[in-house]
Amino acid sequence: MKKYLIVGLGNIGAEYVNTRHNIGFKVLDFLAREESLSFDTVKLGTMAEYKFKGRTYFLLKPNTYMNLSGKAVKFWMDKENIPLENILVITDDLNLPFGTIRIKPKGSDGGHNGLKSINQVLNTQNYTRFRFGISDEFKKGQQVNYVLGEWDDAEKAKLPERLKMSADAVRSFGTAGLENTMTTYNGK
Repeated sequence: MKKYLIVGLGNIGAEYVNTRHNIGFKVLDFLAREESLSFDTVKLGTMAEYKFKGRTYFLLKPNTYMNLSGKAVKFWMDKENIPLENILVITDDLNLPFGTIRIKPKGSDGGHNGLKSINQVLNTQNYTRFRFGISDEFKKGQQVNYVLGEWDDAEKAKLPERLKMSADAVRSFGTAGLENTMTTYNGK
């Protein structure tokens, strides 16, 4: 049974639930709803276990806050003996248009505190990241408010379709592999 650790980045707390920065949580919540899975409280987060086509996906939402996400990733990676190449980290990205998917096998943190923490704790940038575009439609000096702000009405209307595609991309990562998943979903 192949194992995958799918990490959705976000911040815990009701005030963050519908913010752009919590898209990692949103994608995992959508997938869990589609498959009638429930999240259980576990060490350093909440987790749902999803079995699909001979694979086990551990859907992890760290409860460490964004800037300590690496601690949760490392703990569950070690506990479940999941190799680095079977880790997928879902995060928001200001440099991509809203809803655009970009999956890459490695990369810098791009100023993202969750990725910065994971890079430091794992001591590598060589793990797959799934960047979900939130666009950069904010005025100078308003980046934090924008990222921690809620989706606007136009985004809310398009979000279900984008979440469906994102959930499909997560499944593809484990079944079709990284290269095929990148070819199918990048730029969509």
